Amino acid sequence: MLLGLQNVTFEFGARTIVEDATWHIQPNERIGLIGYNGTGKSTLLKVLTGQYSPAKGTVEKGRETTIGFLHQDLLGFDTEDSILEVALGAFERVKELEKEMEIVGKELEQTGDENLANKYADLLHEMDVLDGYSIHHKTEEILQGLGFSNDELHKPYKNFSGGWRMRVLLAKMILQHPDVLLMDEPTNHLDLPSIEWLEKYLLHYQGAVVIVSHDRFFLDRMVTKVVELYQQELHFYTGNYSYYETEKATRVDMQKKAFENQQDYIRQQERFVERFKAKASKAAAAQSIVKRLDKLDRIEDVEIERPNMRINFAVEKQPGKIICTLKHVSKSFKDVNIVEDTGAEIDRGDKIALIGANGKGKSTLLRIIAGAETFEGQREWGHNVVESFYAQHQLEALNQNNDILEELKDARSGKNDLELRSLLGAFLFSGDAVDKKVKVLSGGEKARVALAKTIASKANFLMLDEPTNHLDIHSVDLLVESLNKYEGSLILVSHDRYFISRIANKIWEIEDHKIREFKGTYAEWEDWKERRAKADADAKKNQKADAKPEKVEAKPVAKAAPQPENKDAKKELQKIKTQFKQLEEKVAKLFQAKQTLEASLSAPEIYSDKTKFVQAEINYKKAVAEWADANSEYEKVFEKMIELEG
Repeated sequence: MLLGLQNVTFEFGARTIVEDATWHIQPNERIGLIGYNGTGKSTLLKVLTGQYSPAKGTVEKGRETTIGFLHQDLLGFDTEDSILEVALGAFERVKELEKEMEIVGKELEQTGDENLANKYADLLHEMDVLDGYSIHHKTEEILQGLGFSNDELHKPYKNFSGGWRMRVLLAKMILQHPDVLLMDEPTNHLDLPSIEWLEKYLLHYQGAVVIVSHDRFFLDRMVTKVVELYQQELHFYTGNYSYYETEKATRVDMQKKAFENQQDYIRQQERFVERFKAKASKAAAAQSIVKRLDKLDRIEDVEIERPNMRINFAVEKQPGKIICTLKHVSKSFKDVNIVEDTGAEIDRGDKIALIGANGKGKSTLLRIIAGAETFEGQREWGHNVVESFYAQHQLEALNQNNDILEELKDARSGKNDLELRSLLGAFLFSGDAVDKKVKVLSGGEKARVALAKTIASKANFLMLDEPTNHLDIHSVDLLVESLNKYEGSLILVSHDRYFISRIANKIWEIEDHKIREFKGTYAEWEDWKERRAKADADAKKNQKADAKPEKVEAKPVAKAAPQPENKDAKKELQKIKTQFKQLEEKVAKLFQAKQTLEASLSAPEIYSDKTKFVQAEINYKKAVAEWADANSEYEKVFEKMIELEG
């Protein structure tokens, strides 16, 4: 065991976080620590690191165990050093060795002393053992993986925003290679390419990793064990997040059935006692039953208790067909060009995900649409559009000196105090909580206030910048559900792939400073990107093969006569193109069907009914086989089409 809790009870003020909890973290485990907002996940990580001491029990740590802890409080650190220097801080001993070797080397040159020569040899050996000569290369590689360009590596750390600073500290922590890596919402400040890089890196990490995250895709790919903090207890599940969801539902179902069976048994026994306690011949048996019922280990009834926000986006006015039009839009910051002479149109019913790497200008484009950013070009609203902007950085969106109720009044929804209090109640702010100042709220609470403001506006067009940050997984599910029911249009920026995949019907990407639109879901977009990358790779391979010079003797050649057009080949290409289009639609439909059936397998009403589950499993396997066959045929036709077009 590297680290753990033994019969730990921890109280935070008057609130108990955990009671009599035992948890042992073993080498190479990848654990997801989950729980609803406010249950104390981040606090529990601080108990593990010794920042907080338990009221009862002990925190156990191996003598040699090293711990790395990535959390939001680290952002208080500031320095003039470059980000490369900050990350290189992971190699303290190597940097000490470099200084020692420089001093000893100079003395050795002057004196030629044998003892100094031996000392220098020892320092060289230690440097080799620590692989000290490759630290710059390793550090640059990890910083680049997390999204930094070569030019940025030597810029001062203090010049970067909070999200980018967090990446530098993550790089430093990874380079320190602790035995246990504790990570509190590591994906909050990462874009999609950086999340994918981190996933690949952590999958091969030689150490234990504990992750607090609301990103279920990340948890599904990363963790092999889930620890849930629920009702002051730790509950353990061996599997990823999807397994936990299914298993928890099964456990609850089994306990509920066991409770109901026991209640039936108790009622039956009590009826017997009531009927025969006064009858002499049966009195002893009745007394025996009473004693048995007294000793019975009672099973508790179980209901999943969770903080349910009631999110209901109301639309007051119906807009025209076009929501917003961008024409000849250009935007740059100093030497960074974001977009150049680009245009796009948002139509009624569009639910657009604006995705891509950080620094490409997603949030800037969203602010341009919202009118919160200056730019060159035109932005035209359609008829009857009522817009609402949910900003990524809550400091931009909320007045820190307002109390929560005052902040809702600023939304100018026309609602009175009673109606606003009712709305805040739906977002888990009841009674005196509405009088809290915005500046004292946690990240999750601020996110809920901003969501409540967005809803109060009754907008028919929403602009959402990272709306899932600081929300727990259950709250993200509720938000997905409400946005799917929402009758208006929206554009969102998010790094949460589950969230995007459940909502978007169009994808926007900023590529070569232009807005590129893909009409389809996130899964279809990923599939298309994969095919395009494969086609590009094949084309490059063919280009290289064609470019190989052949040794031939130069001969004078007559001018070639123009070749007659091959009508058969043209006809064949047209036929293949039609077939390709049909297959593309077929693959997309089969993929959608496969996903729907896959989701149904984890639905409690299917999972708990053996007959339904077996049938659902058969249907799912059939859908997978059909999709695989169609995909295989699709690839063959695609290759044939490329060949004929060449």
